[in-house]
Amino acid sequence: MRRLAAILMTSCICLSMGFSLSKAGTPEQVVKISAKRYEFTPNQISLKKGVPVVLELTSEDRVHGFNAPEFQVRTAIAPGKTTTIKFVPNKVGSFDFFCDIFCGSGHEGMNGKFNVTE
Repeated sequence: MRRLAAILMTSCICLSMGFSLSKAGTPEQVVKISAKRYEFTPNQISLKKGVPVVLELTSEDRVHGFNAPEFQVRTAIAPGKTTTIKFVPNKVGSFDFFCDIFCGSGHEGMNGKFNVTE
C-alpha cells in the first residue's frame, strides 16, 4: 500500500512539473512548441541528457517543418493538429532546430535551439 502511495505521489509531482512517466518508469519532459510564420515558440528549450523528451508540435497558420538533425528528429506540422515526437537527447551542448518546409520570405530565420545539460 505504501509503495502504491509513493508511485502515485511521484506521478503527481512529475505531471505538475511538465513530466510524465514513460513505459519504463523514467520521467519524460513534455515540451509544447507552437509554429507560426516565421517563428517557433519557445525557440530556446532546456533539456537534460538522457531524459526522454516528448515534443507536442502545433501550427497556428500553415504547414511547417520541424527538423533537429543532431537528434534525427524530423516531421511536418499541420495546422489544427498536434504532432508528437519522442526522443532522448544523448549528448550535451547547444543544437539547432529549424523549419524545413518553405513558408515565405522569413522562412530562413525560423529556428531555435535545444540546450542540453548533464
